Amino acid sequence: MDTTNIMAILADHASAIDTSWTLLGAALVFFMQAGFAMVETGFTRSKNAGNIIMKNLMDFSLGTPIYWLIGFGIMFGGTGALIGGFDFMTNGGEGGFTTLIFQTVFCATAATIVSGAMAERTKFSSYCIYSMVISAVIYPISGHWIWGGGWLSQLGFHDFAGSTAVHMVGGVAALVGAAFLGPRIGKYDKNGKPKAIPGHSLTLGALGVFILWFCWFGFNGASTVAMTNGAYESAASVYVTTNMAAAVATVTVMCVTWIRYGKPDVSMTLNGSLAGLVAITAGCDLVTPLGAAIIGICAGFAVVFGIEFVEKILKIDDPVGAVGVHGVNGALGTLLTGLFAKDQGLFYGHGAHFFLIQLLGVVCVIAWVAVTMTIVFFLIKHTIGLRVSEEEEIRGLDVMEHGLVSAYADFMPIPTVNGFYKEEKVGPDKKVPVEEAVPATEIPSTSTDGHKLSKVVVICRQSRLEVLRDALEEIGVAGLTVTNVLGCGVEKGATEYYRGVAVSTSLRPKTKVEMVVSKVPVEQVIDTCRKVLYTGHIGDGKIFIYDVQNVIKVRTGAVGYDALQYED
Repeated sequence: MDTTNIMAILADHASAIDTSWTLLGAALVFFMQAGFAMVETGFTRSKNAGNIIMKNLMDFSLGTPIYWLIGFGIMFGGTGALIGGFDFMTNGGEGGFTTLIFQTVFCATAATIVSGAMAERTKFSSYCIYSMVISAVIYPISGHWIWGGGWLSQLGFHDFAGSTAVHMVGGVAALVGAAFLGPRIGKYDKNGKPKAIPGHSLTLGALGVFILWFCWFGFNGASTVAMTNGAYESAASVYVTTNMAAAVATVTVMCVTWIRYGKPDVSMTLNGSLAGLVAITAGCDLVTPLGAAIIGICAGFAVVFGIEFVEKILKIDDPVGAVGVHGVNGALGTLLTGLFAKDQGLFYGHGAHFFLIQLLGVVCVIAWVAVTMTIVFFLIKHTIGLRVSEEEEIRGLDVMEHGLVSAYADFMPIPTVNGFYKEEKVGPDKKVPVEEAVPATEIPSTSTDGHKLSKVVVICRQSRLEVLRDALEEIGVAGLTVTNVLGCGVEKGATEYYRGVAVSTSLRPKTKVEMVVSKVPVEQVIDTCRKVLYTGHIGDGKIFIYDVQNVIKVRTGAVGYDALQYED
C-alpha cells in the first residue's frame, strides 16, 4: 500500500472520529431539553406541569423544521456582515447534515430558555408563535454575527459555545417576555413587595440540573467539532474548565444564601450550578482552571443578586430565574472571557482591546434581541393575546389549555379509561353473588339515647402517627380515618424563605386522624392523644371535638352505638 492510500485511509478515519464526536455532542445537547423541562416543571406549580412539558416539547419540535427551512441559511448561508443568506431546506452547507443537526439543537436551546421566565401565565398558541420566530430569525441573525462569519466574528469576538449566542439571547428574550406578561397573580402585594410562590418539586428541579450539567459536557466539549489533530487535548481542557466553573459557582451560591438568608437555599443553589455553566461557556477553551474557578465565583454572586434585582427592583416575575441564570451570566461570562483568556485577556497583560470587543458584542446582541422581541411580543399581545385569563391562570394551564386534570395520576379525581370516565353500576340492580358476600344480619334501627356520639379530629406531626395509632387501639378505639394534609396554625408556620423571599404562609405536611367514638369516653381519647403527641414545641397539633347526630353502618343497617361496635 503506497503512502497516498495510507494517508487517505487515515484522513477518512479522522473524519469519522470528528463526525462521531460532533454527533455525540448533538445528542447530549438535545437531551438538555429534558433538563430544562424538569427544571421548569419543578420550579413551578403542579397545576401547570403538563403545560411546561408541552412547551419544552414543542419549541424543539417546531424549531427543528423552521431552522431547517429558514434559520440555518440566515445563520450560515453566506459571509455577509449582517446576515448569511437564503438556503431553503438546507443540507447543512459544507459540514453537511452533521453541522445541520449540531446547530439545530443549539437553536432549540435558545428558544426553550424563554419558557421558564414566562411560565404559568402564557397562552400556549402565543408561545408556539414566538418560539418559531426566535428559531427562524432572531437567533440566526445574531448567531451569524458571532459564528457565521458576520461582523462580530470579523472583529475577533469570541463566544466558544454560546454564552451570548445561545444563553444571553434566550435570557434577554425571557426578560422582555416576562415584562410584557406581568407578574403571576399573587406574586406582589399591594405595596409591590414580592411574595414567594415556591415550585412544587425540588426533586424534579434537581434532576433537571444534573441532566443539564451532564449534557453541558457535550454543549461545550463537542463544540470543538473535532477530536483529531490535537483537538482531543482542547476537549479535555474544556471539560475541566466547564466542570470547575459549575462546581465553584454552586459552592459560592450555597455560601452566599447561607449568609444572606440564614440557611442555604436549595433552589437558588441549583440555579447557581447552571449560572456557572452558562458563564464559562463563552471562554471555556481559553481560560485556565484557575480562571474558570474565578468565573464560577463571579457567576455565583451574579445569579443571586441578579435574580433578586429582577424580582425586587424591576418587579418582573421570573418563576425559574431564567433571566438571572442565562441573561445575566451569559453577558458576564462573555465579558470575563475578555479578562481571563490566557492568550488575549486583559488580566494576562494583553491590553483592553479584546475585552472591548467582547463588550461591544454583548451590548449589540442585547440591543438586537431586546428590540426585535419587543416588536414580536407587542404584536402578539395586541392580536391573539399573550396572557391567559385570570380564571385560566388560577385553575392552571394544564386543565384550561390542554384538558389535563392533573399531570400526576395519583391526584386524578376520578379513574379514566382512554380519557373517558366509565361509571361502574352499583346499587340494588347489581347483586353480589352469595358465595362472595360477607354474612350480615340486618339490625333494626335503635335509639342512640344514653350513648353520646362524638367525632374527634386530630392534626399532628406525621412522625407521631404510629405511636398515636397504637395508643388509641390500646384504649379501644379501632376505627380511624387517616389522611396526609398540608396546613398551618395561627402562627402561619415557621418562617420560610424561597429565593430570599419570605413565604407568607408556610404550609407544613401534617397527618389528620379522624374517629367517631361512643363506648370509649371522649375525655379518655383526648387525654391519650395529648399524652402521646406532646413535645412542648410549636407544631404539636390540635384536637377538634364535634357532636355526631348519628352513624349508620352500610352493610348491616346498624345505627348509633351499635354501628361502632365489633361484630361477634
